[in-house]
Amino acid sequence: MADKTYNVLFICTGNSARSILAEGLLNHLGEGRFKAYSAGSHPTGKVNAYALLTLEKMHLPTTGYRSKNWDEFAKADAPAMDFVLTVCDKAAGEVCPVWPGQPMTAHWGVADPAAFEVSDEATERQFMDTALTLKRRIELMLALPLARLDSMAIQREIRDIGKVQKAAQ
Repeated sequence: MADKTYNVLFICTGNSARSILAEGLLNHLGEGRFKAYSAGSHPTGKVNAYALLTLEKMHLPTTGYRSKNWDEFAKADAPAMDFVLTVCDKAAGEVCPVWPGQPMTAHWGVADPAAFEVSDEATERQFMDTALTLKRRIELMLALPLARLDSMAIQREIRDIGKVQKAAQ
């Protein structure tokens, strides 16, 4: 069990900002223990430029991301997910596909940073705040002793992590 790679799908409506940030953060911080994916219920078809800029500022890869439909991950040949985490309230309230493998689910809602586009500086700050909140939650998830917890305890912990805000700076 210690060598298991956990698959995690992050979902938001447009799959252009929050879920992309979470995918990039977990793939970097998870150091191979976790493989992150992202998708949207109504994908925009493009990744938000501020999301890519935020990843760049955090010294994370900025290539290989695309806005895609969550149906890609409900297919029989899709990777089996261990966790499916919604990062926006709208997607959390939608009827989701049936995920192969019965993954654990939780809501890690964060405000949509793209909804606050006022000035470049304010928008960049909002995207960074969102990324830092997601980073803190991901760090807490990575610290869980998954191999030693039963599924009910893992589910409870993953859901509780969704209530955590970013660390104080």
